[in-house]
Amino acid sequence: MLTLGRGVVTGLGKHPSPAAELPQDRLTGTGVRIDPARVAAYARVCGYAPGPELPLTYPHILGFPLAARLMAARAFPLPLLGLVHTSIRITAHAPLTAADRPDLAVSATGLRPHRRGTEVTLLTEARVSGDLVWQDHSTYLARHRVPAPTREDAGGPPEPAAELPVVARWPLPAGLGRRHARVSGDYNPIHLYALTARPFGFPRAIVHGMWTVARCAAEHPGAAGITADFRRPVLLPSTVEYAAAGPRFELRSGPHVHVTGTVA
Repeated sequence: MLTLGRGVVTGLGKHPSPAAELPQDRLTGTGVRIDPARVAAYARVCGYAPGPELPLTYPHILGFPLAARLMAARAFPLPLLGLVHTSIRITAHAPLTAADRPDLAVSATGLRPHRRGTEVTLLTEARVSGDLVWQDHSTYLARHRVPAPTREDAGGPPEPAAELPVVARWPLPAGLGRRHARVSGDYNPIHLYALTARPFGFPRAIVHGMWTVARCAAEHPGAAGITADFRRPVLLPSTVEYAAAGPRFELRSGPHVHVTGTVA
């Protein structure tokens, strides 16, 4: 919460642009302690079954305080408040348990234009005894006015893929964003209440992108990796459909596709 408050102050006057200079800071945490009770609470919120290994997405939560500090810095070119998670790619090279004390490192690897603003990629790595055991590439979007795309920029429509069968339906309560904030530390106001989401262009609170990918990953115990694109915000409350076949999955509501991805 203190970091978020700092981000509110440092974000004043920032003008996001893909041409901005990105600081080369690399924030680290050595021998990070893992609280088994917090892991268990996170697993319950995200639908993971209890077990000795950390949920596939949990190291992202461990690294989030470092990522938030990086994005709250005055030198960071995008305002922390209102950033939207747009994609993630996680690879687990070895299992982690609550008994491990991983060394974490977070850095920003690039800015690029997006049809709704500017995106940045954050790299989070976890190492044990010097060996890379877990890695996460996440992109975040700062929404702002951009020039209309040219014909060359717009590209053609994506090739349609075979529709995946629905295997589960999940009702999402209005307070899910607040529940996930308590176990993840991500108190971005777009996830908490309709009143705090509206200034950022959302009619109601939206669920964390990390909750959606974690909930989908929980359907694949033993997965060693996951990629996901967050295509459309999930408003709270709502009911979503989880559709999957083989390594592919989607999260949908009616005609809208919210998340697409694959597991490894």
